[in-house]
Amino acid sequence: MNTLTANDLKTRGVSAVEEGLQYSDELSISVRGQQRYVVMSVETYNRLRELELAAAVAEAKADYHAGRYTTESVEEHMKRVRDEL
Repeated sequence: MNTLTANDLKTRGVSAVEEGLQYSDELSISVRGQQRYVVMSVETYNRLRELELAAAVAEAKADYHAGRYTTESVEEHMKRVRDEL
């Protein structure tokens, strides 16, 4: 992953980000020598979100098939949530 310093970002702006993203899908922003942020294109972000949602659906299906779920009314659910706090 390419790295861009916060100072370079401050002085060069979006053009520095665009240049960094030409060679990689992600660009790390470092602040005082520490990697703090990651910048990516919207296309890369959307792809990652789709993968994250697909993983959540797969996990929910696995829980359902394994019987790891409850059937309860709204009132029962809210009581259980309050009791768990």
